[in-house]
Amino acid sequence: MIELVFATNNKNKLVEAEAILPDSYLLLNLDDAGCAAEIPETEDSLAGNALLKARYVLENSSFSCFADDTGLEVDTLNGAPGVFSARYAGPEAKSDDNIDKLLQEMDGEKNRSARFKTVIALILNGEEFLFEGSVEGNISETRQGEYGFGYDPVFIPEGYTQSFAEMDSKEKNAISHRGRALEKMRLFLAERSSS
Repeated sequence: MIELVFATNNKNKLVEAEAILPDSYLLLNLDDAGCAAEIPETEDSLAGNALLKARYVLENSSFSCFADDTGLEVDTLNGAPGVFSARYAGPEAKSDDNIDKLLQEMDGEKNRSARFKTVIALILNGEEFLFEGSVEGNISETRQGEYGFGYDPVFIPEGYTQSFAEMDSKEKNAISHRGRALEKMRLFLAERSSS
């Protein structure tokens, strides 16, 4: 079994990744790798932050690893919160604070189109690879659903009437930004291990 560190302290992300990646990979978290510190996201792009986190784990452990960064881009807010999605309402903000700020800023807006984007940086045997996934949708006017995390309660993917927070993990993973990026990485790893 191949050990692979997911550079995150977010248990929800870890569960999503475990459901998608091949059984031949044992997914480890930052604690397992001895890198429990919160890695600051100081780059101005999703790819930059993902690479920053993956490189940190590689430098501080002996494991191959991957990291992701995700942003919610809202058209009427000129792409905000974007790379600042996790700290939109401030550096110590929780998901509810970020959602409150987003809904307040969009109050009365007719154009509610948005997209989630995830970039995954994988470092395998010293080589760096990037995988991107995105999903179009709309921001609801109120929170909907109890599942998921982050902005899931207010994001309704295109073609659906449910928010991500109203979907079970299997349904969400099949269409989500992170699910799509992880699927690209899964296919890459499967191809790599068979060659």
